[in-house]
Amino acid sequence: MIQVFIGYDPREAIAFSVLAYSIQARSSVPVAITPIMLSQLKGLMTRERHPLQSTDFSFSRFLTPYLSGFTGWSIFMDGDMLVLDDIAKLHALRDDRYAVMVVKHEHIPRESRKFLNEPQTAYQKKNWSSLMMFNNARCRALTPDFVNTASGLDLHQFKWLGDDTLIGEIPDRWNHLVGCHSPRKDVSLVHHTLGGPYFNECHNAEYGDEWRLEFKAMCRVDQREKS
Repeated sequence: MIQVFIGYDPREAIAFSVLAYSIQARSSVPVAITPIMLSQLKGLMTRERHPLQSTDFSFSRFLTPYLSGFTGWSIFMDGDMLVLDDIAKLHALRDDRYAVMVVKHEHIPRESRKFLNEPQTAYQKKNWSSLMMFNNARCRALTPDFVNTASGLDLHQFKWLGDDTLIGEIPDRWNHLVGCHSPRKDVSLVHHTLGGPYFNECHNAEYGDEWRLEFKAMCRVDQREKS
């Protein structure tokens, strides 16, 4: 069974549900999906919200290995994504030589604000942590105490590993940054990092039609005919 953890922010709750549906609808194997919700992490996630923190899960994402019991492999993904391929193909890329695997973006944001007028912060390895495959046993540094006290850059730049050679690479079709990357047809995972099509101002975003079709499919109900 594939373990997937999805960052949850109540301001865009519909995004979580559509993403989870898009994973399950295409998966060829069983998938266990867990939302990373601050309301479920009371006493575990205690750090105060940082002014540059744009989502509820900016830091709690790094609890994924701990929540997995530091065993096996787990996938974390931001809530503003849409999966258009079989998640088993992503899971099959795991490589025990690495502690964590990511899409190694070279992303320098052009804008200073993003969705919900949240700050857009530029830093080295920007968006690498938006999709992570954790080799959990090799991520034991990510204890709750560490995640609650480490700096944002220590976490998001993977300084907790101590060695960048422990970061494996995932093909970039598994984290296509809408509005930052040129459109392409072979996308496996769409990431609305600047704001999803569920926001009025982002209605015409690339892959917005695909997201709305997914939402419609998720809401499907087949009525029983009366006998």
